[in-house]
Amino acid sequence: MKAKLKELRDKEAGHLEHELAETQKHLYDLRSQAVTEKLEDPSQIGKARRHIAQLKTLIREKKTATTTAAAPAK
Repeated sequence: MKAKLKELRDKEAGHLEHELAETQKHLYDLRSQAVTEKLEDPSQIGKARRHIAQLKTLIREKKTATTTAAAPAK
């Protein structure tokens, strides 16, 4: 699930969005397990949230870079 930040930066935005969706599903499953008290490692929730934040940041950076590069200079 977790990849190094360098590896994530090399991926395309589409791949990052797919990984984001998968991580969000995983976080939902972890939260469900936490409610039913069957979660073995509670720190997994924090790690998943942090990974989601990293993915969202990278996706936004890529979209901003694309928009900035495509915009004509004034």
